[in-house]
Amino acid sequence: MLSPEERREIEAEMPHYPNKEAVCIDAMKIVQRHRGWVSDESIRDIAKFLNISPDDLDSVATFYNLIYRKPVGRHVIRLCNSVSCWIMGYERLRERLCQRLRVQMGETTADERFTLLPIVCLGTCEHAPALMIDDDVHRDLSPDSAEKVLESYR
Repeated sequence: MLSPEERREIEAEMPHYPNKEAVCIDAMKIVQRHRGWVSDESIRDIAKFLNISPDDLDSVATFYNLIYRKPVGRHVIRLCNSVSCWIMGYERLRERLCQRLRVQMGETTADERFTLLPIVCLGTCEHAPALMIDDDVHRDLSPDSAEKVLESYR
């Protein structure tokens, strides 16, 4: 069930859209901000609130790569795997992060501190390779500098 606060926040977004259904991505982002991810139950509750089918909402959620459909760590690392990042050292960076965190892409660390996910592009090709942790973009990375970045996230 959506909390009263989640309902209020979703309703506050509705005037910005032509119809109730169009607020679906913002509604999922609101729920995710409160709960950390968007469960099947949350999909059903949001769909009911917006008067759309849960299947339609789920198809949006699975298409939009910033909606998490399973629990994630306290910090989400999105490692850019664009062509520019590949050319500038993505593979070395990915290997070091996987080794340091003891996870593969798509997994969460045992202490639930980090989830490591790929992202198609962070839009900072002139500063590749890059990654984003939560809302912070880190550019011009080497494997060593990426490890130092991780240390600042507790």
